[in-house]
Amino acid sequence: MGKNRVEYAIRIGPRDRYRHLHIKERGKIVFFRVQYESKINQIWYPVVRYDTAHGFAHRDLLNHKGDSRKTPLFNQDLNDALTFAENDLKTNWELYKRRFLEGMRDEQRQGNDRT
Repeated sequence: MGKNRVEYAIRIGPRDRYRHLHIKERGKIVFFRVQYESKINQIWYPVVRYDTAHGFAHRDLLNHKGDSRKTPLFNQDLNDALTFAENDLKTNWELYKRRFLEGMRDEQRQGNDRT
């Protein structure tokens, strides 16, 4: 039995999508990347990403520049970590979007204050 790769994207709002990739081997997740993205001013921005890059499951909260704040997931089982990540993004994407947009506005205000 080889590796099974699953990849798809679904719309979750008029300008929002959920992208999913996982690789399963012998019934167990060996790699995943799930991401919520929002289209702002005709540009798709990654807002939150869960993945297993860097050798551990973690969440990246991103800003519009692509800078991220990494939080490890303490699920030892990647199947459980993937389920948690999927549920979090599908349930809380609107909150993540609001925070992302607030961060963009705050930075614009700070930039305007400097001029």
